[in-house]
Amino acid sequence: MNYLQEQQALEDAFVRQLLLKYNIKEVTTQRQAKNGTREFFFPVSTYQNTSEFYKKWLKSKGKSLKDTPRLRIACFKSGYVRKQNGTYSPYQLNKTYNQNRRQTYLTEDGLVTTEYIGKARALIYSQLARLNYMLEYYLNNYKQNTTKAR
Repeated sequence: MNYLQEQQALEDAFVRQLLLKYNIKEVTTQRQAKNGTREFFFPVSTYQNTSEFYKKWLKSKGKSLKDTPRLRIACFKSGYVRKQNGTYSPYQLNKTYNQNRRQTYLTEDGLVTTEYIGKARALIYSQLARLNYMLEYYLNNYKQNTTKAR
């Protein structure tokens, strides 16, 4: 077995454990798989961490958190981990850091270069590391709230 096959076997074993231990299901389409993306469906609502006001509003409509969309997170070959729910552009979950940036453009006075500090995302290059980061995000932000009494 070569290195790539070993990595794939480790990733697949990790994904099986996600299903068995946490009921996290893989919902990757063929196109996503071809592009190196893996997407997962979590057993909690997207609105799990929402305000009491929203929960009361749902109840007044005869609904509960079980009726809201489930959390979906995808791990991309490019190094990003993104929350896929309900937005035009999926929300990036990777950690941020400050980065010095420069921009050069043409003005009436000629070329001008400006410097500023911008935000950048730390890419996660290993698929296994991305899967682990996704699981830690879920456990830190959603799983703890599923054990609270309602």
